[in-house]
Amino acid sequence: MKPQIIRTADGSDTLYIPELNENYHSINGAIQESLHVFINCGLKSLKKEKLKIFEIGFGTGLNVLLTFIEALKKNLSITYHSIEKYPLENKLLLKLNYANILGTKYNLLFDTIHSGKWNTNLELSKSFLFKKIEADFTEFTFQTNYDLIYFDAFGPDVQPEMWSERNFLKIRNVLNPEGILTTYSSKSSVRKAMQSAGFNVEKLPGPPGKREIIRASVL
Repeated sequence: MKPQIIRTADGSDTLYIPELNENYHSINGAIQESLHVFINCGLKSLKKEKLKIFEIGFGTGLNVLLTFIEALKKNLSITYHSIEKYPLENKLLLKLNYANILGTKYNLLFDTIHSGKWNTNLELSKSFLFKKIEADFTEFTFQTNYDLIYFDAFGPDVQPEMWSERNFLKIRNVLNPEGILTTYSSKSSVRKAMQSAGFNVEKLPGPPGKREIIRASVL
C-alpha cells in the first residue's frame, strides 16, 4: 500500500490509502479531530498528574505529538506506549505538516518520535517516556495497566477484527480504576461490543463532520 498525503479542512495533513479507500484522519480536519477525540475528551478528562497511556494505532504519530504538547502545558508526567502493525516510512511521515502548524519548535520532537527505534523505551523529556511497539494488537499481550486508551485503529468497516468484544475485554482488564477509553467511532456494533465487554459507554458530541464519538469507562 502506498499512502498519499492529502490536506484536510483545518489545513493539517493526513494520509489516504487508495487500496482501502481510507484516511488516517477526518478530512474535516486531522489535528482538529485528534485534539477533540483524544486530548479534549480523553486526556483532559482525567484529573491525574501522572498517568500511563496506550494508543492502538500509532499511524502518523500525531496523537503522541499532541499529548506531549498538552503534557508540557499541564506539567504532566506520562508513560506513553503505542502499537502499530504496519509502520509507515519515516521519509513519508516527516513530510506531514503537523509541527509547522503546532509550532516549528516541535519539528525535532516529531522527527525523534519517528526516528526512534521500535520496541525501545525513549525519553522524549524527563517527564515523558515513549515506546512504539511493532506488533499485531489482536495477538498482543499487555504487560502493565493503563489509565487512558486511545483507540485509533482503522474503522470497523475496514478492520472489523480490531473492534471485537474480545479486544475490548482485553483492554478493560488492563484499565486502572477510573480509567477510560476514547475513540472516534460511535457505530452501534462498536458500542455493543464495548458494553458486552463490561464498559459503560458514553456518547459525546463529535468534531466537525462527525455527530458523535465514544468515551468508555469500566463499570
